Amino acid sequence: MKTDIPISEIMTKNILRLSLKDDLSTAESLMKKNHIRHLPVVENERIVGMVSLNDLLRISFADAVDAQGEEVETSVYDMFTIEQVMTKKVEWISSKTTVAEASRLFLEYEFHALPVVDDDCLTGIVTTSDVIRYYLEEHHNR
Repeated sequence: MKTDIPISEIMTKNILRLSLKDDLSTAESLMKKNHIRHLPVVENERIVGMVSLNDLLRISFADAVDAQGEEVETSVYDMFTIEQVMTKKVEWISSKTTVAEASRLFLEYEFHALPVVDDDCLTGIVTTSDVIRYYLEEHHNR
């Protein structure tokens, strides 16, 4: 099984992204519409943060039910900005990072997505699903 291939071979290159000017409803809508769980936040092509579906769930869950356990309509997203919710200290990899090294990072730090950055610009994103898919295809083709 080839694990020394660069992550550029399996990363998503057509990246959906957010800016600091976007709102949390936009983030949720993009995630749901595109069946994704992570969105990089960029400013002038430079990554400044990441927003995950878990970040959105964390701030909205408390307001999702009232004292009687009934679901309530909430505008909690209007109370926060992308910058307040996003992870600001983002670990990233380069497109030359190997699949094996990215796999180790996912396991060691329990990440589920890593932005791919070359020359200070966001060029891709790789997720645990991408890596698992790669390993399954490699195993199946043996």
